[in-house]
Amino acid sequence: MGTTPFITVRARRPLTEIEFCAWVAQAVPGDRLEYHRGFLTLDRCQGLSRFTTEERTRLTWLGARAFWAAEQGLVHLVQERLGPDQFAYIAVARPKPKAAAVSLSALLLAEQGQPDHATGSSGRAAA
Repeated sequence: MGTTPFITVRARRPLTEIEFCAWVAQAVPGDRLEYHRGFLTLDRCQGLSRFTTEERTRLTWLGARAFWAAEQGLVHLVQERLGPDQFAYIAVARPKPKAAAVSLSALLLAEQGQPDHATGSSGRAAA
């Protein structure tokens, strides 16, 4: 029995948080997306990074969203070492939780405290 090679999609340009979310929403289990190449921690730091303030902010949001997706059980996050201080940051799509009847967009809206029009709830617990 042969093995199936892993194919990782690499964006031609830096991804935004929204583009990452769109990929997560449509990805099938096993799909792989390289969402950053470099050294994410250093690339986000002023004074250590070659990136502009805007690019560092984008990376911060992207990294946070990738971590959030992993916490939600939507992706596995892995790193591939490419060389000294150079990594490929890869999200691997997981099977969508069967018990979850909530869409990714509903989860995102709930996180932001905006009402989910499908359920009418705000997503924030009352104090």
